[in-house]
Amino acid sequence: MVLKEGAKVQAGDELFFSKYTGEVKFTSPVSGTLREIKRGEKRRIMEVIIDADPQDTYREFGAMDPLTADSVDVKNRILESGCWAFVNQRPYDIVADPKDSPKAIFVSAMNTAPLSADIEFILQDRLEAFQVGLNALTKLTRGKVHLSVAKKGGSSLNGMKNVELHEVSGPHPAANVGVQIHHVDPINMGERVWTVGPEDVANIGELFLTGKFNAVRTIAVAGSSAENRKYFRTKIGANVSDLIGTVSDNVRIISGDVLTGKKLSNGQYVGFFPNVVTLIPEGNKYRMLGWLPFTYNDIPSKSRTNLSWMFPNKRYDVDTNLHGEVRALVVTGEMEAVVPMDLFPMQLIKACMAGDIEKMESLGIYEVAPEDFALVDYVNTSKIEAQEIIRLGLDLMITEVG
Repeated sequence: MVLKEGAKVQAGDELFFSKYTGEVKFTSPVSGTLREIKRGEKRRIMEVIIDADPQDTYREFGAMDPLTADSVDVKNRILESGCWAFVNQRPYDIVADPKDSPKAIFVSAMNTAPLSADIEFILQDRLEAFQVGLNALTKLTRGKVHLSVAKKGGSSLNGMKNVELHEVSGPHPAANVGVQIHHVDPINMGERVWTVGPEDVANIGELFLTGKFNAVRTIAVAGSSAENRKYFRTKIGANVSDLIGTVSDNVRIISGDVLTGKKLSNGQYVGFFPNVVTLIPEGNKYRMLGWLPFTYNDIPSKSRTNLSWMFPNKRYDVDTNLHGEVRALVVTGEMEAVVPMDLFPMQLIKACMAGDIEKMESLGIYEVAPEDFALVDYVNTSKIEAQEIIRLGLDLMITEVG
């Protein structure tokens, strides 16, 4: 931490920095008073809570044209403002190290996850800032900046310059940046690829246009339990209760989409990256003899143990019930069917569970992130937490390989 509780801050003032890479700063999204610093084990910073002012005041960084500026100046401006926190690195799915030189940067300007926000709608009035942000990214790599958009006519993002454009179609996880990297420019051992979210690109662009860190976050409130489904334009780290009001105890609040998001309690704060808050029923009802096939047909079934597979276009009020417990891994091919990458997901999961670093490397751990295994969590009959296993495997690789 740089500041103590009670300190007054402007939007863009440094709050804390990375102990691993001191250049990476995390700055305040709003102006106000630093009310509380919540810490976890070993004094790990969990939350920094700021009472926001009615009207934001901003720290001035100065406007700059990234196309004509030196690449070192562009990188330093992004680091100084706190916008570097938007830049993620593959492998490992962590904040990028500014000392690295990535072979490419990927931006996926589309969503295919269930109930996810519409990126084109989010960016419709920020196209100039989005273009300037892309221009800035070109100064961070000697390679290409890849922009993926939905394959449809008339997209407002098709005209972006200084990028290599890719039109992507298909069901989830087609929009996952890891899937796009795998098919466009795969990662080999020792290589680095950086990724940035589309709204974060616009925030970087606004920094260069105005000289201010404007931490905009557009959040869609969605889900069958949401009474007020709409988009909210707010700031990063907004209190979820300001978006959803009061909800029943029987409703699961998720910061993010239903496949990769994290559970929230009302009154907590939306995560740094999500563009959606999802509300669905809690799956706390259990059925007598629910394991019998063809007994209950009101839930979707990938394995065809319910007759619901005969109605592929039916809509379901899906809840959080797992409909089973953790059991042994069985070779069924269901994981391979939902991971559109040239790797063996079950074998990779087993290698992560065993902590076998050599096998993890040979099976493609450098190319994946937890979100690439979200559908595995959903369809696999073993009911394992594949995303958590992959995250632990990546953390082990960071520790042992670096």
